[in-house]
Amino acid sequence: MVVVLLGGAGAHDLRVMSFNIRYGTAPDSADAWETRRGLLVETIRAFDPDLLATQECLAAQAEYLRGALPEYGFVGVGRDDGQLAGEMCAIFYRKASLHVAAEGHLWLSDTPAVPGSRGWDAALPRIASWALLRLADDTLATLRFVDTHFDHVGVEARAQSARLLCERFGTADRAAVVIAGDFNAPAEPDRAGPYRTLTQPGAGCATPFIDSYRSLHPPDAAENTYHAFRGALSGPRIDWILVSPAVVPLDASIVHLSRDGRYPSDHFPVTAVLRMAGTAAAARR
Repeated sequence: MVVVLLGGAGAHDLRVMSFNIRYGTAPDSADAWETRRGLLVETIRAFDPDLLATQECLAAQAEYLRGALPEYGFVGVGRDDGQLAGEMCAIFYRKASLHVAAEGHLWLSDTPAVPGSRGWDAALPRIASWALLRLADDTLATLRFVDTHFDHVGVEARAQSARLLCERFGTADRAAVVIAGDFNAPAEPDRAGPYRTLTQPGAGCATPFIDSYRSLHPPDAAENTYHAFRGALSGPRIDWILVSPAVVPLDASIVHLSRDGRYPSDHFPVTAVLRMAGTAAAARR
């Protein structure tokens, strides 16, 4: 499925996947990029996303995925220089059904327009890449898709990064926005952290985002997403797909695909099927 009209005129369902693919130069021995990249593509194709948010995607990995997934367009830059150096939060979108109207990148720092800038107590430069997408069969329907990867060390950096995303994308209007990524923090609404900032009323965003997975599944000890190639199911869910109220989650899952005890990455990818209310029907009234 690409984009399917369901639920009445002007409604659009999109399949979204977020996948930390583990940077390709990591010294992972039997789990090195070259040994698992075929399984990673197989995992992507099994879900068949319309939109794919990747994290830790180096330029060579992006080139491989663009060759293996030719039906997808690409938005992404390296976090070190805004070109090809460093990890990308690379977005892949299905070209037959989605068109990019605008795109951009912001560094998670006090100087978000400065490539390579590192914010607060972060160990590394961090980035959010975004695309404003139009649906091919309804050019009035738009979706802003954001792909990000928060710092793994800096507590303050994660807090400030969440506030920055609220400022840039947590608008009070009826815009359709999806934020996907690896937030390096547990999905805990009652504790201070990026999840609370992004999803709880009064915590940061003018209009809080909805956690697609939690909206459909109660808390469970077996919803871990980072497993270090070991496949552990218990632990925190640090990879999320968040949506604005204009987007309705219909389905959400954590994908545990493996082959012969090997995994496509050290993170389980997360997926969601999202319904976005179109505007074409309203425009014809």
